[in-house]
Amino acid sequence: MKPKVYVTRMVPQAGIDLLKEECEVEVNPEDRPLTREELLHNIKGKDGVLCLLTDRIDAEVYDTVPEIKGFANYAVGYDNIDVEEATRRGIPISNTPDVLTDATAEMAWALLFAVSRRVVESDSHMRSGQWPGWGPLQFLGGDLSGKTLGIVGAGRIGTAMALKSSGFKMEVLYYDTQSNPKLESSLNARKVELSELLAKSDFVSVHTPLLEETRHLFTLDTFKKMKPTAYLINTSRGPVIKEADLYTALQEEYIAGAGLDVYENEPELTPGMEKLKNIVITPHTASATVGARTAMATKAARNLLAMLKSQKAPDCVNPEVY
Repeated sequence: MKPKVYVTRMVPQAGIDLLKEECEVEVNPEDRPLTREELLHNIKGKDGVLCLLTDRIDAEVYDTVPEIKGFANYAVGYDNIDVEEATRRGIPISNTPDVLTDATAEMAWALLFAVSRRVVESDSHMRSGQWPGWGPLQFLGGDLSGKTLGIVGAGRIGTAMALKSSGFKMEVLYYDTQSNPKLESSLNARKVELSELLAKSDFVSVHTPLLEETRHLFTLDTFKKMKPTAYLINTSRGPVIKEADLYTALQEEYIAGAGLDVYENEPELTPGMEKLKNIVITPHTASATVGARTAMATKAARNLLAMLKSQKAPDCVNPEVY
């Protein structure tokens, strides 16, 4: 008998097809996150679950499927999953590292360019039909080449983002718990304390995982330590930034601007943020390329198939269960 798998939302077909080769697969037919009640009902009797960041996987879920072989998360981050409880119960959890590194780093650069060169604001003005013609003081933005880039969290994505700065001859500073020899040898980057990075960087790009120590890492006090000409970019996790404080910092011009792809209370945005001209906001699309999202689907499927065979998932985040 084939194992039964539930996929909590439609993902690229390549991943579904891999699962269907060996499993009975049921997929959420609605293009929306499941309600809590739907999730608990639909996973009953399943041997494995391919879940998304929007699914909260915790003790209540584990109680619903006591014989589950594992959960494959369709994301790099897995703060939506109670991994500690899963480990206690011997349930493997996997994620999808590496395959979206470049796509996310590229999106960080897209946001950086868009906000510093006022691309969205200029585009809107052009579409309005109100442009009177070229003028020397119109839509002046921030310079990029030769400036200082600060990387907060120098893991895979932070490293990729920093390496892409070489063409702009930027000085690179990074803040992390560990040294990054690759950045230091390739870019002559320097590992510094967060306070120094904030004070010296013209662009601050955030790439930390969401942990208790990184939640609200950026508050109003943080923004006041940045240059008033600096820009903040976040493609990591929304709650790393206290969003209400960012709104104040942008409104009061403690910093020049921000580019966000993630939000503290997704899908909600802090009221008033959408009216600010010095922010570019995108709907959590950093990994939204055909290649990256397809690779995420096939990686998640392969992880889940391994779990169903009682084999170690290639991207298991709690390998101690084995």
